[in-house]
Amino acid sequence: MLPDGDARLALTALLVRIARSDNDYSPQEKDRIDQITARRYGLGPGATSALRQEAENLEAEAPDTVRFTRAIKDAIPYEERRAVVQALWQVVLADGARADEEDALVRMVTNFLGISDRDSALARQAVDTSA
Repeated sequence: MLPDGDARLALTALLVRIARSDNDYSPQEKDRIDQITARRYGLGPGATSALRQEAENLEAEAPDTVRFTRAIKDAIPYEERRAVVQALWQVVLADGARADEEDALVRMVTNFLGISDRDSALARQAVDTSA
């Protein structure tokens, strides 16, 4: 759990950005984002939905991804950032398809978060086998 509400919003906006990156923001991706934030932050359905809606608005207005990753990197230790990458992969794989745009954005975000390629691959594999 993050003590910093900005990091929570930044993470949710980042999940929305990943989901929207292939221009197909599916109900499965929205559901997965809600599942991730509810579990991670202990939110009920109303609070989860409100957080995602706020994140959708923030994501639509944000010119780049750096502000999200900076807030996350500043607030979350490395081990927990690996879990963030795993959450990103959960959203990418939620609709059953990996688009090139999603892969490229996950690679960029992983780099911005300071996560090694190896740890990113392990996070993807963990999600891929559990999906």
